[in-house]
Amino acid sequence: MLDKPTARAAAKTRRAAIGPEQRRLLSASLAAHAAWLSGLSPVAKVSAFLSIGDEIDIGPLMQALNHCGHRLSLPVMRGRGQPLLFRAYQPGDTLAATTWGIREPLTTAASVLPDVLLVPLLAFDDTGHRLGYGGGFYDRTLAEARRTRPVIAVGVAFDEQRLDAVPHVDYDQPLDWLLTPSGPSQARSTG
Repeated sequence: MLDKPTARAAAKTRRAAIGPEQRRLLSASLAAHAAWLSGLSPVAKVSAFLSIGDEIDIGPLMQALNHCGHRLSLPVMRGRGQPLLFRAYQPGDTLAATTWGIREPLTTAASVLPDVLLVPLLAFDDTGHRLGYGGGFYDRTLAEARRTRPVIAVGVAFDEQRLDAVPHVDYDQPLDWLLTPSGPSQARSTG
């Protein structure tokens, strides 16, 4: 198995190879899975993310979830080593630009405790392990949330980001579901 830095570099190259038109079509197809996502928890508060760089664009999916009546939120970074906060978001809301070009809701937006977290990633495997960007924000956030309440973590990516095995350590938090343009799949338990 590759080490994490090598796997990250390979995953970035693989994701960047998806052409612009294919990327647009695949991103749009995620919206077709909004009904499935609603079925996980019909009244769920859903934390989404605004795509950066070569990430899959989940904008159409967020629009569909909003149309289904879900309360949306976006993550807010509090600082290194801290779990994420979540603030209410509706498509079209004014956002603030922050670190790494990430856009976040304004500080006046209400805090939200999401039931479902849509999680960005570089690579994933069928057991629900994900390779993120190395900051540990989602691992800390999921660990904290899972100690206090039930949450569902759904990794969202292109199918091309699937690996046979993702390098992981004990504190890496696995995903419950994986959602790609070809559809959802429940993470297989390894234990």
